[in-house]
Amino acid sequence: MGASSGIGLRVAEAFASRGVKVGMAARHTETMRELKKKYPDMVEYESIDVTHANAPELLGKLIEKLGGMDIYFHVAGIGYENLALDPQREVNIIATNLGGFARMLSTAYRYFRDNHRSGRIAAITSVAGTNGIGRLSAYSASKKGAQAYMVALEQLATEEGAKVSFTDIRPGWIRTPLLVEGLKYPLEMNLDYAVPLIIRAIVKRPRVAVIDWRWNILVGLWRSVPNCVWTKIKMKISTPDKRLPSPTDAPFANPEKEEKEERHKDNVK
Repeated sequence: MGASSGIGLRVAEAFASRGVKVGMAARHTETMRELKKKYPDMVEYESIDVTHANAPELLGKLIEKLGGMDIYFHVAGIGYENLALDPQREVNIIATNLGGFARMLSTAYRYFRDNHRSGRIAAITSVAGTNGIGRLSAYSASKKGAQAYMVALEQLATEEGAKVSFTDIRPGWIRTPLLVEGLKYPLEMNLDYAVPLIIRAIVKRPRVAVIDWRWNILVGLWRSVPNCVWTKIKMKISTPDKRLPSPTDAPFANPEKEEKEERHKDNVK
């Protein structure tokens, strides 16, 4: 889910090229259609928006095309710095990264449980879910929520005796359409480096996989910082750094004037 570009597209192509049957889903179908042409016997796809109520039904349709599902892999997400704390932008991030996340993972979980199938749910969350990040307020909160949601489903699977396992993949910054062109990000990785590590996590099945080792060390340090100290850290997201906005004379947004955003349901962090 979230296979039209970036991590999702690369992972889908990697598995299809190795003879694994892959179901791809995203809002936009152009790249998925091209991959289907390249691997006609290995690829099926469906246009799905995780924020829409019909997304579970469409996932079921895709599973029927495949003849079943063994692994559900969720990549769909959006994110951007919203330094002005535009309310609609905050809500959009939460709606996709947590609302859409819960909608699709619960659907995949029910598929495995109700059909008495052994299955696995792997999902991209983020190192940003380690703690709240001021300049990525909704994004970091949504990723923390996604990580907790996977823990909750795992507990439910144990209680219900469902044969469902989970892998939470937490990358640092990866150069995908999610990142702003011309800006540099801390410990930034490219897809050629990061995708094999993500595929390894899918295959090896750890409960949590931080991508990569540098971020694993950094996240360990972050966890040791108490909140009374964490909240005083001035954490820059990119270079050059974006300036914090000046106070506004109109703190209450007018929905009719809010600019609509094209949301990239693709990657991560």
